Amino acid sequence: MPWERTEDNETLWAKDRDRFNGFLAVLNSCRESAGLPAISDVRGHMFGDQPMLAADPVLGPWPDPADTSVLQTGAWLRVDKRPIEPELAQFLDAGEPPIYFGFGSMFVKPEYSQLAIEAARSLGLRSIVMSGWADLSLVDESADCIAVGEVNHQEVFRRCAAIVHHGGAGTTTTAALAGVPQVIVPQMFDQFYWSEQVEHLGIGRADKPGALAEVLDSVLRPGVVTSAREVAGGIRTDGALVAARRVTSLAG
Repeated sequence: MPWERTEDNETLWAKDRDRFNGFLAVLNSCRESAGLPAISDVRGHMFGDQPMLAADPVLGPWPDPADTSVLQTGAWLRVDKRPIEPELAQFLDAGEPPIYFGFGSMFVKPEYSQLAIEAARSLGLRSIVMSGWADLSLVDESADCIAVGEVNHQEVFRRCAAIVHHGGAGTTTTAALAGVPQVIVPQMFDQFYWSEQVEHLGIGRADKPGALAEVLDSVLRPGVVTSAREVAGGIRTDGALVAARRVTSLAG
């Protein structure tokens, strides 16, 4: 079952701080043995005076632009140059762009494969099903679908018609950079935020129970496709470089 949000952000952040501070005694013991002063807040110490927000300013902007206490670097991306497996490459070359279904380290019910493939078929589209931790698999041996393991998302996503995923920060950013509409099936934590953001930007939607085909159809319409391509042009790809320059400037 997807995680349901029942507490506000302030409460959740307070609980997060308390979890980190569970390591306070052990950490301070180690610091003392190294001749370092004790600290009173583990998370605050980790964040420092100016934490870096490794999220794209278009997809996940810091809510207060005037607040200079946070440096928003952009997402920390690495160019993936791995080739696509020959079988997947042949599948992609054999027809129109497919729908990609993948949930990474999240779990969905085994019957989701059937729902996903049938939803794509109802729209006349092919499917790529990533097994992931949910161990999704094909429901038959038809030529309109293929199962994959780990793949080069940067290369595969740009060749798809839409990406259906769990809403992790990395997957959301990679799909946005590919300029492809998204359907997010959030399970927990920040995944709900990213689903809200893609809807706000007009580049995708959050899934609705029992309505996957309807939601897919809506994101494949020209307006969403155009918005996805336009937003892709504004996604930063230098976030890791910005962060590295910040770290080296502090070290200097």
